[in-house]
Amino acid sequence: MGFVALVPLSPTEITTALTGLPGWSLEKDALARTFVFSDFREAFAFMTRVAFEAEDLGHHPDWSNGYNRVQIRLCTHDAGNQVTRQDVELAQRIHRLAGHR
Repeated sequence: MGFVALVPLSPTEITTALTGLPGWSLEKDALARTFVFSDFREAFAFMTRVAFEAEDLGHHPDWSNGYNRVQIRLCTHDAGNQVTRQDVELAQRIHRLAGHR
């Protein structure tokens, strides 16, 4: 894992990042997305894969799971709960794991 600066992104940088993250949006100073799966097992398996990516980055999502839904919010607490490059990197990894979902 390389060092990622914990500097909040500008609104323009966030908008640019979101163009490469279909389904993601900016909600209350966090990147947010809800993923829907066929059942709980599939949702939990996805969360497990995301957990490994989060641990690799040393950056962990705020998330919740209800049956077949996984809601994820990404912001950097050490940067005043703002969006940083670290959040964008984790969102990109999550997006790749989710495939065309």
